[in-house]
Order: sequence, then C-alpha cells, then structure tokens
Amino acid sequence: MANEYEMETDALPAGRVRLSGGWASGEMFSKVSCLYLLTVLCWASALWYLSGSRPSTPHVGHMSIPARRQAARTAFNGTFANIRTRALNPHAYRFLINEPGKCEGAAPFLLVLVSSDHKEFDARQAIRETWGEQETYGEAARLVTLFLLGRSAEPVLNRMVEQESQVFHDIIAEDFEDSYHNLTLKTMMGMRWASSFCPNARYVMKTDSDIFVNMDNLVLNLLRPDAKPRRRFFTGHVINGGPIRDTRSKWYMSRELYPESKYPPFCSGTGYVFSGDMAELIYKTSLHTRLLHLEDVYVGLCLRKLGIHPVQNSGFNHWKMSYSLCRYRRVLTVHQISPEEMHRIWNDMASKKHLKC
Repeated sequence: MANEYEMETDALPAGRVRLSGGWASGEMFSKVSCLYLLTVLCWASALWYLSGSRPSTPHVGHMSIPARRQAARTAFNGTFANIRTRALNPHAYRFLINEPGKCEGAAPFLLVLVSSDHKEFDARQAIRETWGEQETYGEAARLVTLFLLGRSAEPVLNRMVEQESQVFHDIIAEDFEDSYHNLTLKTMMGMRWASSFCPNARYVMKTDSDIFVNMDNLVLNLLRPDAKPRRRFFTGHVINGGPIRDTRSKWYMSRELYPESKYPPFCSGTGYVFSGDMAELIYKTSLHTRLLHLEDVYVGLCLRKLGIHPVQNSGFNHWKMSYSLCRYRRVLTVHQISPEEMHRIWNDMASKKHLKC
C-alpha cells in the first residue's frame, strides 16, 4: 500500500502533480519563489541601509541617542528613583486635635510628650497639676507639656477628649486607632509634631502617663538651662537585648517581622530625652524604616540608621520603686505611679526641699 504522503503521477495532465493532501500547480511554485526572492531583497536592503547609517566612530560613548529614546530613558530613570525613595511607613494620618501655636513666642527649653489614652483623664490631670505644670521654671526654662492620643473606637470617649482639649489646649491626636500595637504611630506623631510645630525646642522628652518625673533633677541637673545646647543627643535607660519569640509575651516579636537575633541599643519607652534636632531626624528616618509595634525598639532602629548611640543614664528607672524622699530626689523617672501617688510625692518633695538626705 502506497504511503499517503507519496506523490501519484500516473494519469495526470502534463505539468501537474497530485499530492494526497490536494492539488498543486507549477504556477503556484513559481509564485512562491517570487515572493521568497522579494522578501530576501527587502531584508538585504534594510540591512544595507542600517549599516550605512551607523556612526563611523567605534566608541559607543559618542553615539547620539534619538530624542524619543532619550526622553523614554529619562522617564524610566525618574520612575525608578521614585520607587527607591518611596516611603515604607508614610505616616499618612491627619490630626484630629492639634495645637499648632503651642510653641509660638519664646522657644521652649523642654517639650514633654506624654503618651496617654482616652480613659486616663485622672492621670493627665495629675501631671498637669504636678511635674508637668508649665510655669514651674518661668521663661528661663520654659516647659511645654502635650498629651499624645489616637482615635478611640468609642465615640463618646473621642467627644470627651475633644472637650478636655478645649479646656486645657494640651492634647494632640491623629486618626489612627489608639491601641497598644499602635504606640509606635503615637510616638512618631509626637516626633512629627515636634519637627513641624516646635522645631526650636532645645530638648524633647517622651514619657508615659504613669511616670513620675523629677523635674528639678531633669531640668536643673541633667539638661541645665545655662549649659551649651547639645546636638544629636539621646539619653535614657539603655537596653541591650534581643527579640522575644514566645507568642504569649506582651513583647513578642516574630522572625518574619524582625529576623535579627539582637536589637540595637534602645532606651526604655517609659522615659527618654533627646536634643530638639533629633525629632526631625527620627521622624524622617521612620518614613523609610519598616514599622515595628514596639515603639522603643523602633526608635532604636532609627537611631542605628542615623549612627547615633543613646547615652545610658541610671536616673531613668523603668520600674516601680517604693517611695523614699531621698531616693526619689536622686532619680529622674519612676514607673507605675498612680495619680494619687503622683500628688503625694510631688507635694512631699515640694514641701520638704529644706531637708537634707
């Protein structure tokens, strides 16, 4: 049996062949040949034209790039630059409550940023009436105290804080959810506010609403209004530690979020002090630093990027101390102090300044 793809030539007219798949004529082969030759000639002409239009110099660096290609390359480079500099943490939150004129006039010697939440009215009031009182040292060492908040999930609490703000004018708030995991956002809000509305403050302190601050020690002994202002200065209780991988811990840190085995040195978020120029540096660095929910660790990461090492000061205590007049005179901060305790300690220290330890 003949193969179905073999040509059958018997009983066919002259000049024609029959393929098992159909009929073909000699004229068709002739037309195909002509088309093939035309295609070859066209390609040869194009290659000749291109080779004749190339520059004579062999140096690629001297080649002129057509305007359209140059514009496209410029546009691409600009886009790539934008991608490289795009913020990882843009902090795109608006102020719900703001006090933009709080630092107008004489620049503050110390701006105090107190992390708080909506239900801590008693703590805020205790600070206003004790160590956070803004007229304690007069114009020689002007103090400005502000409370940092986010947005509560309970509308009634937001309204109460707005009313409190209208009375005391010492609250700033942005529209992120106020929660423990957003403490970093709250601190960066404070850095943003300080760099935008209080850039000339000589020093800034970040602390919490359950901290007692020995202002005499801090202002008169550590910072000293008559001393030369420091620059790129950051101090507090320095911690050298690593991430806790236990998911049951309050300070749990996943390997996916932070794969390194050690944190950079950082100051306990219960209280640290830095020179006024640091607020803008930290805030701008945070825009390009992956967000971590542990705010004191996160600030430490920003400091590492800036090449700034926090200075250890044992006066910053991040734990609770049993009260003793002489002991509290020596420290800068004490943790876990209730509003009632804050009043008692402040009054005792103020009324017994004549006593020696």
